[in-house]
Amino acid sequence: MNRILRFSLMTASVVALSAGAALADYQLNILHINDLHSRIEPINKYDSTCSATETEKKECFGGIARVKGAIDARRAELGPNANILVLDAGDQFQGSLFYTQYKSGPVAEFMNGIGFDAMAIGNHEFDDGPAELLKFINAAKFPIISGNTKIADGSELKDKFKGYVIKDMGGQKVGVVSVLATDTGETSSPGDKVSFEDEVAYLKGAVKELQDQGVNKIVLLSHVGYVRDQEIAREVDGIDVIVGGHSHTLLSSTDPKAAGPYPTMVKNPSGVDVPVVTAYAYSKYLGDLAVTFDDNGVVKSVSGAPKLLDAAVAQDDAYNKRVAELAAPLEDMKKKEIGVSEAPIDGSREVCRAKECSMGNLVADALLDRVKDQGITVAIQNGGGLRASIDAGPVTMGEVLTVLPFQNSIATFQIKGADLVAALENGASQIEEGAGRFVQASGLKYTFDRSKPAGSRIVSVEVKEGDNFVKLDPEKTYGVVTNNYTRTGGDGFKTFATKAINPYDFGPSLEDAVAAYIGAHSPYKPYTDGRIVDATPAGYVAPPKQPAAPAPAAPAPATTAQAPAAPATPAPATPAPATPAPATPAPSTAAPAAPSTTTPSAPAAATAAAKYVVTKGDSLWKIAEEKYGKGIDWKKIAEANELRRPNHIEVGEELTIPAN
Repeated sequence: MNRILRFSLMTASVVALSAGAALADYQLNILHINDLHSRIEPINKYDSTCSATETEKKECFGGIARVKGAIDARRAELGPNANILVLDAGDQFQGSLFYTQYKSGPVAEFMNGIGFDAMAIGNHEFDDGPAELLKFINAAKFPIISGNTKIADGSELKDKFKGYVIKDMGGQKVGVVSVLATDTGETSSPGDKVSFEDEVAYLKGAVKELQDQGVNKIVLLSHVGYVRDQEIAREVDGIDVIVGGHSHTLLSSTDPKAAGPYPTMVKNPSGVDVPVVTAYAYSKYLGDLAVTFDDNGVVKSVSGAPKLLDAAVAQDDAYNKRVAELAAPLEDMKKKEIGVSEAPIDGSREVCRAKECSMGNLVADALLDRVKDQGITVAIQNGGGLRASIDAGPVTMGEVLTVLPFQNSIATFQIKGADLVAALENGASQIEEGAGRFVQASGLKYTFDRSKPAGSRIVSVEVKEGDNFVKLDPEKTYGVVTNNYTRTGGDGFKTFATKAINPYDFGPSLEDAVAAYIGAHSPYKPYTDGRIVDATPAGYVAPPKQPAAPAPAAPAPATTAQAPAAPATPAPATPAPATPAPATPAPSTAAPAAPSTTTPSAPAAATAAAKYVVTKGDSLWKIAEEKYGKGIDWKKIAEANELRRPNHIEVGEELTIPAN
């Protein structure tokens, strides 16, 4: 009998005992989502809106109608006597045309219909200031909470939400308390009458308040990110479960791409294990956690997994129709004129992937303009992210969406000058192939030479300081803005994924920033100004591409039987995050996921450093189990290879395996 079936049977028996005995165990079922970001339509594998073709091929995930269908189905499966807590860990606002057009109205409508028990305030709930959040709070028929969010006198939000809520469920008191990331003032627009108390300091007091009211089952509904959730678990006694959001983290005990197991178990100051869960983003997964308490409110067991909301999950018909109604006027929105261009804006593939282009300048300039007050001085846009040109004359939102169809968000970070040059080398490495990694830029000038070997093509780099351009300093740290795709390693920008300092990937949408920039500068005059120079000698002809040398033989992955869902797994110790810069939150290094195998064969002890070539399905945890016999030794490999994002290893990548 597999683990899921065993747990289902246990669930049924516990519920029956709870109904008939005074001193029985108590089971709480938590269904949770986070960071939906207004993606009320289904998404594709790239987290963009699903096309008609993808819908027909059943390649879509999520969407609010599927969330409704999945929650309704799970409620029916658990039965009317089950104790079910439906939670949202924040960031319903911002991220699609639906929010741009309708703001928070449909959010409240859909959440009310689903029947959420509580929602955490996320940082993006402040994107349109306190006024829009207040509209949402007034429309919601469920508690919206945030305890460390402090509202000063004179604010319209004063006394409009609480820090926690106490639910009476099955004759027991369940407390749900919430905290929000303390850098929200830098990542959103809460205004000067909103401040944020340290999460740990607030929670120590709030937990005591709840306990003083007879609550011995406490759930933290947080919007601080996976790493900070684990830190809170280690520092605060009395929290029984943490349900989080903000970092868009996938947890799974079977998916090798996950950042950690679901649930991730972290010991609190008293040595008690606290389960930490989160459910990625954009409605792609529904978190499903069952927690069994004894009569004293002590957690006895936890089990669960995030459910992938794929095409096999039925959508709610009424919600589907309502989404279609809301979508219809957006076609008119796409026709909305946002400004005028005095000339065509060239976004052609053959130009923007090989040299400076006017569309690249527009998008990079818009990126830099959007974050100019955050200490950011350089903008990078991959040429492959520019998908069309714009004709002269009136410019519509639909045209901007055609140029930028990926629903990317703006990402900021700091990086050493030498690493920025390495990123430019990546951009210039595949010009002959027309690769999308070619760099369009703002606040930066660079010269390249295609006659030189890939990796050595950047001739010079200058950055703007004040009104002048100066030579880039390899040792200096620069503030950079790009899109979330390149920041997280897309188009070969591994340097951004591994070397970025204080990255923040969840800014406003790129298309909205570009549309606003065109409107603010209308009539817009497209231009190039020599910021990118091709210094390849005249007459140079690229030599024929040589066949690639065969890769070193990779060790065959161990053959294992399909294992049931893994039990709760302790998280490796998390290193202290870097001190945050004023404008962006600290980076995190999360443990790679434990694979679904259970008992690996005993490895030969590693006595000297060796090389290992990554194969499909590998994770650092899996490699560490093979080489050292302990998955938790993944950190040795991460440190030896200077991997800041150990969950992102690529097939064919060669790793150094240090001696055991």
